[in-house]
Amino acid sequence: MHLRLILPLGVIGLLVLTSAMTTPRGAVPPGLRYTDTTFANGLRVIIAEDHSAPVFTTAITYNVGSRDERKGRTGFAHLFEHMMFKGSENVGQNEHPYLMFMNGGNMNGTTNNDRTLYYEVLPSNQVDLALFLEADRMRSLAITQANLDNQRSAVQEERRSRVDNQPYGRIGERMSELAYRTFSYGHSLIGSMEDLNAATVADVASFFRTYYAPNNAILSIVGDVSTRTTLAKVQKYFGAIPRQPAPPLVDVSEPQQTVERRDTIVDPLARLARLDIAYKVPPSTSPDYEALSVLGNILSGGRSARLDDMLMRQKQLATSVNASMQESRGPGLFTITAIATPTVPLADLEAAVYAEIERVKREPIAESELAKARMAVRQSYVGTLGSTLARAVTMGHDALFYNDPGRLAGTLERATRVTAEDVQRVARQYLTPELRTIIVTTPRDAARPTPKVGT
Repeated sequence: MHLRLILPLGVIGLLVLTSAMTTPRGAVPPGLRYTDTTFANGLRVIIAEDHSAPVFTTAITYNVGSRDERKGRTGFAHLFEHMMFKGSENVGQNEHPYLMFMNGGNMNGTTNNDRTLYYEVLPSNQVDLALFLEADRMRSLAITQANLDNQRSAVQEERRSRVDNQPYGRIGERMSELAYRTFSYGHSLIGSMEDLNAATVADVASFFRTYYAPNNAILSIVGDVSTRTTLAKVQKYFGAIPRQPAPPLVDVSEPQQTVERRDTIVDPLARLARLDIAYKVPPSTSPDYEALSVLGNILSGGRSARLDDMLMRQKQLATSVNASMQESRGPGLFTITAIATPTVPLADLEAAVYAEIERVKREPIAESELAKARMAVRQSYVGTLGSTLARAVTMGHDALFYNDPGRLAGTLERATRVTAEDVQRVARQYLTPELRTIIVTTPRDAARPTPKVGT
């Protein structure tokens, strides 16, 4: 049930939407009870009080990621993560982090395909400071040629250190290019050097107006705060920031993949060969997401997991292995990564991975494997409950991805509902040859001819 009421805070009324929980109210931890408020300018504000410690977190999630970029202007979402710390009308260059650290807090920002996030963790007497800093840069970011040049250089240096000059650094963006046919998810998050060099102040200003608007943002606040007092302060700092036209919709549709795609990277910095396999799967809003997550834990969730045990301990084909399902608002990837033991042919390693996948499909999954996967979910859940930062980030994320800020409360229930049959069904449905994209990385001295790339 949704409760709607109007609160006359300042000149702009607030529409309050308090979402009902999926579990009885008395069973919901206090830190997961929240209010969900939308301002007249479109800013969505989620507040969860938790007075167990005198700290709070603000997390502002912008509905913009690399998927919103256009051809020839890649890397803008990540570039803006840097630009947002270069000052605004009432805040000097680098003053934002300085004020955070001088007041006993910390802050950062991150970007991915689907969103951009900024957060502050501070003592509970510094709510005004956090809100003022976030509102001032939302309203009046300092977009100058000098700031653009400075941060463009910083991002390019980051690309050199994390991608161009890092062992296995090129795999991620090559996997995106190969696995996806739609541009939204099929290009580099960090952007190309050419596109970053081509960015102009006008480009940056246009990107800012389009995506860094209150109606394209979710502000989540968790910790030792008063909901009513904090809403009044949000109104004070953000209420006058005008909404902007809604950003253009992103085409994330992906044509059905019908054949395996494969490529080889010769990496002069790598010392061991590496195998990366990505299977095309639905967005994380799909009912199959939880089962795919459990499948990832069964394949690679500790020493007793199937790939870990078979590839690393029994056959000693790999020095490391990982399988995981990442959340995505568009078509996602279920990835398996393995680094080969020296002298082991990658063909043997690849065959062993497929053998374990086929075993999951046809042989019973033990209850102990499901219990271990559920325990991993429980461990993550408890860890999130213990951190105002983790809860604020999660609530903003879930509001954007699922339109459900309280989704965290149902975490254990969703994990419990996954059955062995569910896991086998999604393995049979999605972990198939025609849905996989493979990148083989070889050291330069072990280079082999590059196989033909599939279509």
